[in-house]
Amino acid sequence: MNERRTWNNPTREPWNPVIHQLLRAVDHHNEAFFKDGKQWHMEKAAMLRQYVRELKEWIQEEENLNE
Repeated sequence: MNERRTWNNPTREPWNPVIHQLLRAVDHHNEAFFKDGKQWHMEKAAMLRQYVRELKEWIQEEENLNE
């Protein structure tokens, strides 16, 4: 990992709260699934995890462009 890439930098800063909320939503869907067993929650959690992965990849690409 590049030492310039830290937890918070100008590229990541606006996205950190978004990622945090998305991961909280994943947790809520997981909890709801364990309560009611509805597969819909697992599908939505998977969609959100995929979005977070894609968003993090995009952020890293943007950081590499700005180095």
